[in-house]
Amino acid sequence: MDTDIELTYHKGLLREIGGAAVTYGHREWLDSTPRALGPWALEYQRLGSTLRAVGGIEITYRRWSSLPRTVGQWTCEASKHGARLLRIGPYELTYDRHGSRVSAVGPVEIFYDRLGSRPIRVRLHGEDDSLSDELLLALFLVLFWQKQAWDAYNADR
Repeated sequence: MDTDIELTYHKGLLREIGGAAVTYGHREWLDSTPRALGPWALEYQRLGSTLRAVGGIEITYRRWSSLPRTVGQWTCEASKHGARLLRIGPYELTYDRHGSRVSAVGPVEIFYDRLGSRPIRVRLHGEDDSLSDELLLALFLVLFWQKQAWDAYNADR
């Protein structure tokens, strides 16, 4: 049994992942950095946009890289030259044929809008009818880091 889970947007910002709210600060028109995922506060590096923790789950990064080394007790695996993330803990990441977008996080398939730039829904394969907390965390992190990478790429153009 497969379950489709909607990703809700408002004013261009991701607001909800299957019932889990993504909230922003009071001045979201100036700062589009998420501040919470459901009940979990998002903590960032001082004077930066590097995500350091989700709730009490600490995130560490590779030296000189924006790719994570660990998320809590999970280890993360990157490609040989560190160009992209391959795994977060138990969840393998699958990329589209061009290698530019994540198309799946473990049992969750990601669908994009017609332009291919914004994820619009996910499909959970298997018996579960909702995302577990662990899978929600992994999916959010992948979408968050992917958007950061795209924003940085587009800012350089």
